[in-house]
Amino acid sequence: MSNPAAPATAPRDVAVVGAGMVGLATAWHLRQQGVEVTVHDRVGVAAGASWGNAGWLTPGIATPLPEPAVLRYGVKALVSPSSPLYIPPSADPRLIRFLLGFARHSTAKQWRRAMGALIAVNGQALAAFDRLAEGGVAEPTHEAKSFLAAYRTAAERATLLEEIEQIHAAGQSIEFDVLNGDDAREVEPALSGEIGAAIRLHGQRFINPGQYVEALAASARSYGVRIVENSDVLEVVDLGGKVRVVTAHGSTEHDAVVLASGAHLNTLGNDFGIKLVVQAGRGYSFSVPIEHVPSGPVYFPAQRVACTPLGDRLRVAGMMEFREPGAPLDQRRIAAITAAARPLLRGADLDDRRDEWVGSRPCTRDGLPLIGATASPRVFAAGGHGMWGITLGPVTGELLARRMVTGRPVPELAPFDPLR
Repeated sequence: MSNPAAPATAPRDVAVVGAGMVGLATAWHLRQQGVEVTVHDRVGVAAGASWGNAGWLTPGIATPLPEPAVLRYGVKALVSPSSPLYIPPSADPRLIRFLLGFARHSTAKQWRRAMGALIAVNGQALAAFDRLAEGGVAEPTHEAKSFLAAYRTAAERATLLEEIEQIHAAGQSIEFDVLNGDDAREVEPALSGEIGAAIRLHGQRFINPGQYVEALAASARSYGVRIVENSDVLEVVDLGGKVRVVTAHGSTEHDAVVLASGAHLNTLGNDFGIKLVVQAGRGYSFSVPIEHVPSGPVYFPAQRVACTPLGDRLRVAGMMEFREPGAPLDQRRIAAITAAARPLLRGADLDDRRDEWVGSRPCTRDGLPLIGATASPRVFAAGGHGMWGITLGPVTGELLARRMVTGRPVPELAPFDPLR
């Protein structure tokens, strides 16, 4: 890569690599500013982590993934296939480097620093969805009339109550109620008699993530964004005044490129100074019928199982599996989620599973995304959101588009420097 000078004017033509929530939101906002945009995706719209996740829009609890509780897991638990946080035994030096950095950031001090960085974007997250709706994105966001974090015991609940206190101390507010088991079942009859304590969160939302991202793509196309599916970007080359994007079908030149390729971000980003490892934190999900579809998300934090109503079925999601993004679905993870959820839900047929899925959340060692310019002023990164790519995708796209078009720093993005 050459050492090119910064562009003197706003880009008129941009390529975006990745058609998930983050990439499409960036493309949508760039197009609103009059920029010509082409989106490439190696598979298709919402083909990665955007499709099968829980679909929560929960900025109130969008916190850094590295946290002190992670260090309380023993090594034996981490390598157990049934553990909600699973690390397969590996000699992969890249994974080892990521895990060592992740452990260093799983302290109270580092968590507070990272939480402070997220507050500014968390506070704008839901309004960013509203602006997309005003701009023509047809798929709705749903108010979580009840959003319950449910536990067997009050002692288990103490961990989340402590985290909420820390969130408040960091300057982010969230309203909640503390419930006993009977109160929780009155709010949400789908909870079993095993539940003895709960927290009800207020002001959160949820979506059907696959349908939402498809609607975002449709809106982007209606404004003139070109989306090219089955287009694996093999190389990005900074030419000094333009950027060449090379695919198996040929090459094109653009004023700028946005790398929004999720867990694959390092593949192209390493050439532009991104040394921070973006590791696939794979999550699993499936859907099941249930007698009483919950009116909002249900979370079992002790088991790390997230449930979301999608139509007449319940999506059940869980696991954080640090593994290569292309590895096949492991049925042991599906079985582990099923076993964890079975005693906690009432009326759910967990043997009638459909849409079994695995997707790769892009995780960083410090729990913060990579958003902004790289070592090239014409190549930008937008990724590494961990579990919060759906929640923070629209605000990421909005702020990054502003940064690219105006050429001026956006203060909210300063902590997310891709070159840190």
